[in-house]
Amino acid sequence: WEGLRLQVIFLCLGAALWSAAAAATYIGSGPRERGHRRHLSLHRHRERGKEGQVLHRSKRGWVWNQFFVIEEYTGPDPVLVGRLHSDVDQGDGDIKYILSGEGAGTIFVIDDKTGNIHATKTLDREEQAQYTLTAQAVARDTNKPLEPPSEFIVKVQDINDNPPEFLHGPYYARVAEMSNVGTSVIKVTATDADDPTYGNSARLVYSILQGQPYFSVEPQTGIIRTALPNMDREARQEYDVVIQAKDMGGHMGGLSGTTQVKITLTDVNDNPPKFAQGVYAMAVSEDKVPGEEVGRLKARDPDIAENGLVDYRILEGDGMNFFEITKDSETQEAVIKLKKPVDFETKRSYSLKVEASNPHVDSRFIAWGPYKDTTIVKIAVEDADEPPTFMAPSYNFEVEENAPAGTLVGRVHAKDTDMMNNPVRYMIPRYTDLEEFFTINPEDGIIKTTRPLDREAQTWHNISVSATEIGGHHQDAKVRVNIKVKDVNDNAPEFAAQSEVFVCENVNPGKLIETVSAVDKDEMAHRQHFHFSLAPEVANNHNFSLKDNRDSTASIFVIRKGFSRMTQDVYHLPIEINDNGVPPMSSTNTLIVRVCSCDSKDTILSCNVEPFILSAGLSTGALIAILACIVILLAIVVLFVALRRHKKEPLIVFEEEDIRENIITYDDEGGGEEDTEAFDIATLQNPDGANGFLARKDIKPELQYAMRPGLRPIGNSVDVDDFIKTRITDADNDPTAPPYDSIQIYGYEGRGSVAGSLSSLESVTTDSDLDYDYLQSWGPRFKKLADLYGTKDSADDNS
Repeated sequence: WEGLRLQVIFLCLGAALWSAAAAATYIGSGPRERGHRRHLSLHRHRERGKEGQVLHRSKRGWVWNQFFVIEEYTGPDPVLVGRLHSDVDQGDGDIKYILSGEGAGTIFVIDDKTGNIHATKTLDREEQAQYTLTAQAVARDTNKPLEPPSEFIVKVQDINDNPPEFLHGPYYARVAEMSNVGTSVIKVTATDADDPTYGNSARLVYSILQGQPYFSVEPQTGIIRTALPNMDREARQEYDVVIQAKDMGGHMGGLSGTTQVKITLTDVNDNPPKFAQGVYAMAVSEDKVPGEEVGRLKARDPDIAENGLVDYRILEGDGMNFFEITKDSETQEAVIKLKKPVDFETKRSYSLKVEASNPHVDSRFIAWGPYKDTTIVKIAVEDADEPPTFMAPSYNFEVEENAPAGTLVGRVHAKDTDMMNNPVRYMIPRYTDLEEFFTINPEDGIIKTTRPLDREAQTWHNISVSATEIGGHHQDAKVRVNIKVKDVNDNAPEFAAQSEVFVCENVNPGKLIETVSAVDKDEMAHRQHFHFSLAPEVANNHNFSLKDNRDSTASIFVIRKGFSRMTQDVYHLPIEINDNGVPPMSSTNTLIVRVCSCDSKDTILSCNVEPFILSAGLSTGALIAILACIVILLAIVVLFVALRRHKKEPLIVFEEEDIRENIITYDDEGGGEEDTEAFDIATLQNPDGANGFLARKDIKPELQYAMRPGLRPIGNSVDVDDFIKTRITDADNDPTAPPYDSIQIYGYEGRGSVAGSLSSLESVTTDSDLDYDYLQSWGPRFKKLADLYGTKDSADDNS
C-alpha cells in the first residue's frame, strides 16, 4: 500500500506539471518578445514610410512549446494535452483547426473550434516515447488554409511503471573448490524498460537474497564472488543463489526483480587416495596359469575425473617375481595377476606391498600431501590336483637301424607332485606313432622298438608319451620324445648318375673319356671314400682301363684305337665300387660305352648304326612317307567297307526296333458269335489284306512274288475264323518271311463258342492234363516246339 500511495502522489505532481505546461503553451495575442514562442501565421499591417510608401510587416499567427503527457494515465476523462490558437481567430467560429500525424484521430483528437487537444487513450512510453503531429488552421466554409501547416511533438512523460528484469536468467556458473575469497564467479545483468534519463526509474542496485554466507554480489555491477574460503566440493557441490535487482537506486518504493543462479563447485586434486584396509588377504590355486586374475583391491579417492585417477605398483615383497599388478581403467581397481606358476609343495604363501598414488598432483595443494597410500597383500597358495610332472621337458634317444624288435630305446619318468603321490601310467598316443614303431611299458616308462628301423626311410621319429595318474582326477601330462635312428652300413654304393659314354671311332689310345663318381645312402664317415676297380671278368680287356683317383671318383681311359661301329657299337664295362665301411659294402655297376662317328675335330656326328645298314636302300624320310601312304589307303578301305555294311541292314532287327507284334487289345467282351451289335467286327480285319496277298510290314522284302494261284480275295466277311486261317496260310507260304513267327493276338471272345472260355482262371494248372500231340499237325514252323514237348512227354512216359 505504501508503494501505491507513492504512485498516486507522483500522479498528482505529474498532473500539476502538465497544467503548468499547458498554461505556458496557451497562445493568444500576447507579447511576441518571449523567446520560446513561435509565430507561424503572418498578418499584414500597413505602415507608411518616410517617402509615403506602404510597408508590409510580417506578424506571427500562433506560438506553442513542446507538449507533454504523462504515461499510464487512468482518469475518467481524456487528458488535455494542449491548446492551439491562431491570431486570425476572432472567436466567431470561422476558423477550423485540423490535426494530422501519428495517432491523430485515434489517440489524439482536437476540437476544431477551440483548438484543444486531448489524449483519448492510455499511453505507454515504453511502447512509443513521442508522437509527431501537424497542425493547420483553415477556413471553415472553404477549407482554404489560413496558415501554413506546422509540426509539433508530443512527448510521453515517464513514470516508474516497469520492474527490472533478468533477460538471461536463470544463470549457471562453475567455480573451483578451495578458491580464495573474492574469486569472481559470474556477472548477472538486469534491464529496466523505464527512461534512464528521467529520474531514478532505471537506476538499478543488486543484492543477494539467498546464498549467504558463501557468496556475495557487487551492488552496481552484479558480479557474484565467493565469500568463504576453502569451500569443499566433497562436502557440498551445488549452491542455489538468488540475486535481486531494484530500481530507484534501491530506495524504498522502487520496483525489483530476481533471478536464480546455480553455482557448482568444480573438483581439484585436494584429496589423496586411501586404502580401506591395511592388509588384504587373497588366495590362488597352484593349477592357475600365468595371466589369470588372483584378486582386486581399490584405493578410494573422493576427487573425480583425472583428479581421482589412481596408479598402483608393487613396492616390495617375496611375491614380486610371481605376481604382477595392473589397473582396471573402468573401475579404477588394482588387479593382481599371476606372473609365474606357483607350487603349493614349494611355497604356500606370498606377501606384497602395494602403493596407490595420484598421477596428477595440483601444485597449489602439494603441501597437503603426500598423495599416496600403501597396503599389504597376503596371497595364500591352495593345493590342487595337478597332473604328473616329467623329470625332463623333453627326451632324446638313439637306436641303431636294423635293430631287432624289442630293442631298448630309452626310459621316461614322471611323478605325481601332489601330497597323495599317486602312481603313474604311461602310454604313447597313437596319433604320434601311426605306424606303431615303438611300445612303452605302462608301469616304468621303458620304450622299445616293435620292428627293425630303416634310417634311410626315416631318420628321426618324434613321438609323445602321456603320463596319467592312477586315482584322483586322472590328470595327464605329455612330453616330447625324439628318437634318432643311428646309421649302419647296409647300403652298397652306386653310380651317382646313370648315363652313356660316347667315344669316337678314331679315338687315340690313352684318352680320358669319362670320370665316374658314386653315392651311398648310408652316412659317410670322415675321410671315408669310395674305391673303384674293374670287374674281374674285364680286368684284362684291351679296350678300356680304370684309374681310382682316391677322392671317390675314377677315370676311364681308352687303351686302343680303331673302334668300328660296324663291328661293335656298344661296350659294357662293369665297375666294382667299394665303400670301405664297416662292414664293407660293394656293388658292380655297368658303364655303357657307345661308339660314334666323329669328324676331324672329334665332334660327334652320329651314334646310330642304321645309316650303314640302309645305305643302299631308302632313306628314313622316304620310309616314313611310304608308311603314311599305306596307312591312309587302309583307312579309306575300312571306311568304304563300313559304309557298305551300314547300307545293307540285316534281316534280323534289333529288339527295340522289332515291330512284328502288332497287338491290338480290346477290353470289351461281347455276347459271343450270335452277338452282332456289340461292336463292328470289321475292326479286326486289315483292309489291305482283304483283297488278296498281304505284304509283311515288319521287314522290307527285296523281291515281290505274285500271289499264289488259287488264293481268292476274301470278301467283306465277319467270319473271324476264316480271317485268321487266311493270315496263317499267308505266313506259312511267304518265302520272304524270316525264320520266326509273327504273332498277332485278337482279343475277341464270342458268346456260345464251342471252344469254351479262354480265361486263364479256368485253365488247367497241371502238366499231366495237357496234350501236345496236335502240335505235330501244325506244320514245319512248329516242328521244333512239337519236338520239345513231344520229347518231354516221351521222357516222362519212360520215367
